Amino acid sequence: MDTNKNGINIPYAPTDTADLYPETDGKHIAASDLHLEILIWLLQTLKAHFAQMPDVYVSGDILTYYTQGDPRAVVAPDVLVSFGIGEKKRHTYKVWEEGKVPDFVMEFSSKTTYQNDLTDKMALYAALGIPNYLLYDAEALYLPSPLMGFRLIDGGYAPIPPGVDAGIYSDVLGLDFHIRDRRLAVYDPVAAQWIQTPAEQHAERAENAETRAAQEIIARQKAEEELERLREQLARLQART
Repeated sequence: MDTNKNGINIPYAPTDTADLYPETDGKHIAASDLHLEILIWLLQTLKAHFAQMPDVYVSGDILTYYTQGDPRAVVAPDVLVSFGIGEKKRHTYKVWEEGKVPDFVMEFSSKTTYQNDLTDKMALYAALGIPNYLLYDAEALYLPSPLMGFRLIDGGYAPIPPGVDAGIYSDVLGLDFHIRDRRLAVYDPVAAQWIQTPAEQHAERAENAETRAAQEIIARQKAEEELERLREQLARLQART
């Protein structure tokens, strides 16, 4: 609200779109430390997996505005993946500017969110036309199953049946989501391997290098022992002659 020299209040519209479409809603990013830990892990994992595909955008808890001119038409998925828009840094995700809705969203359900995740939020994502919607219950207390997936069919979500290994396959991402050792895990069926964060990859390479070094030491010791045994055997033979 502005005031002119005559003291008359004159309303005005903000010119900065950041004022019309805020970058934060003031809410916590995660319901608990466990949620936050797994959420960060998943975002790092997906970003590492798609690192060689610069058109793929992976983000989490970013305010997603889906109706131009209506800042109340907003949602903040815990995880979203969108193809074909590039991985540039964004403050918000505006559907009309990106030209599309995300291809994949995932929510980490908690005591205060699981009912909304299964009803209003699911209906919204379906209405927006988001192809894949996954739900994860880290405490395994609130959802019918700790891991649930839905695929958009004819404008509505149909459950994704678990595979023979109990994984939930995202046909959009080409990845299987699992509960493994009571934690969320993601498997790449094409590469036939579990996908990891860069830190996990580095740790695994270091561990493999240490294992190889230890194996080489053992092999060298065995070779030296065998060589010594042969030398002793040769010495005995020579002594007999």
